[in-house]
Amino acid sequence: MALFDLSGRRALITGSSKGIGFAVAEALASAGAAIVLNARDPDRLEVARSVLAAKGYDAVSAAFDVTDPDAVALGVGDIEDTSGPIDILINNAGIQHRAPLEEFPLEAWRRLCATNIDSAFLMGQAVARRMIPRGRGKIINICSVQSELARPGIAPYTATKGAIKMLTKGMATDWARHGLQINAIGPGYFKTELNAALVADTAFSGWLEKRTPAGRWGEVHELAGAAIFLASEASSFVNGHILYVDGGITASL
Repeated sequence: MALFDLSGRRALITGSSKGIGFAVAEALASAGAAIVLNARDPDRLEVARSVLAAKGYDAVSAAFDVTDPDAVALGVGDIEDTSGPIDILINNAGIQHRAPLEEFPLEAWRRLCATNIDSAFLMGQAVARRMIPRGRGKIINICSVQSELARPGIAPYTATKGAIKMLTKGMATDWARHGLQINAIGPGYFKTELNAALVADTAFSGWLEKRTPAGRWGEVHELAGAAIFLASEASSFVNGHILYVDGGITASL
């Protein structure tokens, strides 16, 4: 099990005050990693940090806007100066906006692109610049089944997640030779705050259960294994890969 041991490693997880980001942070902490939680709301971050600390995990918080280039540069620099090198970066920050494509607001499009794509580019670049001289590092981007599949009303979101899939491959192509592994997790439909309205929609939930071979929604703790694998030495020769954790939905018509 030493292959999966993250002791002595530091992981920065964006968008980690709740949902998938927090679940991934807790998973990495359980494998021994020191955790740096990131989001824009310091109060919510402190709540999340205190939950991890109460379980005996090493966790600190760093509140800054991952869509702001200056804030990213300062935030990453401060983490490395005060806590230590970032060994693992999880680019999880993301938002959703649902509307018919022909009526989709331009401002919502720009907000989606900034949060879902710009943040991964900015954070990946800032952290990789520090990982490359060290000759090692792990970057895990959070994709989605929408990196492969579309549904009505979320075409811009689908576009951003398709972009993250290809950014992952591009990062691996540029940075693998420096000793970095850059991969992605593609969650299916999980019970999170982002999906609360869909979970409560009995018609949608019924459709999803029939559409998914596993026959149910995913629980966020079920992302733990994938996150630990891609963050650990167990994936030392895995690069540019998107690992779908989706109950089989991308495998079945």
